[in-house]
Amino acid sequence: MRVVIDTNCLIASIPKKHSAYWLYLAFRDETFTWIISNEIVTEYYEKLSDFYSPETAEVVITVLLSSPNVELREPYFHYNFIEADPDDNKFANLAISTNARFLVSNDKHFNIFRHIDFPILEVVTLDEFKVIVNR
Repeated sequence: MRVVIDTNCLIASIPKKHSAYWLYLAFRDETFTWIISNEIVTEYYEKLSDFYSPETAEVVITVLLSSPNVELREPYFHYNFIEADPDDNKFANLAISTNARFLVSNDKHFNIFRHIDFPILEVVTLDEFKVIVNR
């Protein structure tokens, strides 16, 4: 199963004591394939550096870029449906362009995809994705 994961979910999954740490464990166990782009890697690095530290960001990015269950791809469509926070479009555009099964995010800006018939993008929260992964 190929997924795009929003930065908010990545940040939550890092501390071992956080309830979202299961995401890291599922990734480590190659339960899913994580699709990223250069633009997303840049955002991950910036946000992780701000939230944790540049050293933590470096480790996380190195792990992502060297993992066998990561696909580094670039979106070839730029729909830009999300007007409330245009920066979120990079995740939606990548998920649509790569035919990802899910976009995983706790960001309500992605709710717009519940009202769009085409292109189809299934957005799930981190908790919903946990249920899917544990099936």
